[in-house]
Amino acid sequence: MTTETQNTGRESLNFLEEIVEADLASGKYETILTRFPPEPNGYLHIGHAKSICLNFGLAQKYGGKTNLRFDDTNPSTEETEFVDSILSDVRWLGFEPDNIFYASDYFEQLYEWAKLLISKGKAYVDFSSPAEVAASKGTPTTPGVPGKYRETSVEENLELFEKMKAGEYPDGHCTLRAKIDLASPNMHMRDPYLYRIKHAHHHRTGDKWCIYPMYDWAHGQSDSIENITHSICTLEFIPHRELYDWCIEQLGIFPSKQYEMARFNLSYTVMSKRKLKQLVDEKYVSGWDDPRMPTIAAFRRRGYTPESIRAFATRIGVAKRENLIELSLLEFSIREDLNRHALRRFAVLDPLKVIITNLPEGQIEWMETENNPEQPETGNRKIAFTRELWIEQDDFMENPPPKYFRLSPGGMVRLKSGFIIRCDEVMKDEQGNITALHCTYVPESRSGQDTSGLKVKGVIHWLSATDAVEAEVRLYDRLFKVEDPAAEENFKATIHEESLLIKKNALIEPALANAEPGEKFQFTRLGYFCVDPDSNSDKRVFNRTVTLKDTWAKEQKK
Repeated sequence: MTTETQNTGRESLNFLEEIVEADLASGKYETILTRFPPEPNGYLHIGHAKSICLNFGLAQKYGGKTNLRFDDTNPSTEETEFVDSILSDVRWLGFEPDNIFYASDYFEQLYEWAKLLISKGKAYVDFSSPAEVAASKGTPTTPGVPGKYRETSVEENLELFEKMKAGEYPDGHCTLRAKIDLASPNMHMRDPYLYRIKHAHHHRTGDKWCIYPMYDWAHGQSDSIENITHSICTLEFIPHRELYDWCIEQLGIFPSKQYEMARFNLSYTVMSKRKLKQLVDEKYVSGWDDPRMPTIAAFRRRGYTPESIRAFATRIGVAKRENLIELSLLEFSIREDLNRHALRRFAVLDPLKVIITNLPEGQIEWMETENNPEQPETGNRKIAFTRELWIEQDDFMENPPPKYFRLSPGGMVRLKSGFIIRCDEVMKDEQGNITALHCTYVPESRSGQDTSGLKVKGVIHWLSATDAVEAEVRLYDRLFKVEDPAAEENFKATIHEESLLIKKNALIEPALANAEPGEKFQFTRLGYFCVDPDSNSDKRVFNRTVTLKDTWAKEQKK
């Protein structure tokens, strides 16, 4: 709770909420309408998730609506696959668009409005090369100079623009530019591009169009067509706002308003689409949904929940300055959620055989252990204690250091929800490798009914060798070793070599054998895991979502 909340009893508002409340209170709008406008040229990442939560969240809070609008104005980079993945991601996060639109829905209207600008003497067809255009714009400290096509007549410009649309010119031969102010201190106002020629098949309009609107032309007018009240962008669009307003004013259409917030960067992560595409194309990862990627699809596959990502978006808030958010905050959000909801199960990733010498062959002692102590209503389950068990190799040490509380020769440890056992003998093969431990159990030390009087500090997890099920467990970690890989000259040189470790011979308890893809569990003492889509009855596959504690910083100091 913030100080303001404590003092006034009223929730502290971010600056966008303050704007919305003021607009509603003044009667400027009866209701608000926001939009989320992704370009379908890749998979959405965690930064987009923040934008989704903000736009849909504002509308929900103030009784408004939100459109999902695909900014599909570049046919050479856009695919239906990306459209489908974006819609899936939005819905997975828990939001349903009030309308689903495409910028391509408005191509005809945008074309007519472009002709209106030309008719008003506010746009012209320019045959200058990109280098000539750049030179004519001047610099931030020197004004631009008019090109030779700037004073072409309205009639001729209308004819030339029609020829552009009719496909009479090749790619890049000419453009349509707005005619504004070549001396403007805002470089975006120095006759910006509105249309370019691109003979490419569009995933929705096919080959109908060979001229495509630039973002600055399509964006504001699309907002206006939809009556968007609050068009929320990131800070890099501040210089574009003047052009956004100019276009709307020239056309005399609904005055949508643009507002800017800071994008965020996530530590140990890159979020540039270009860099993410490199990782995919160059096989550093297995695809856009590789659980080490920061895409929403990857987080879903890794076992993150929509609730945890929404909670993370709320925690980082809405800022006016860009900042680097700690990945540990996102990991905290998923731990918090899964701690409440994930069922507990036993798994052994690196098995070491334990033989209980004083338990007769075939005898079974049934133990009970909780499914989730955070939710007592989930009850308990039975697990078999038999003569042969499995424990983690890391839970035994032949020559332990002081204050080592797990199993060692002559030492005792409690098996979680089971008995106390003592290691009596270490069995080895001819090469000196440990093959098994011979132990004895204390019958009076049953968990919850212990009358042995023994005190042991160590508790370890285990499995019965008679019913343990084989599984593959994929241990995912941070993809990069440095906090800000995007700042490195070669970000790929900072990839963490052990960002994925695969345990092909792991063992799980029978209660996990039929778990369905997407189901989430806490493996006792090991972390949180989910069932991967690769999993089936022949090969059970689990992904580590996150460890039980944030051990990254400690490990890096070793």
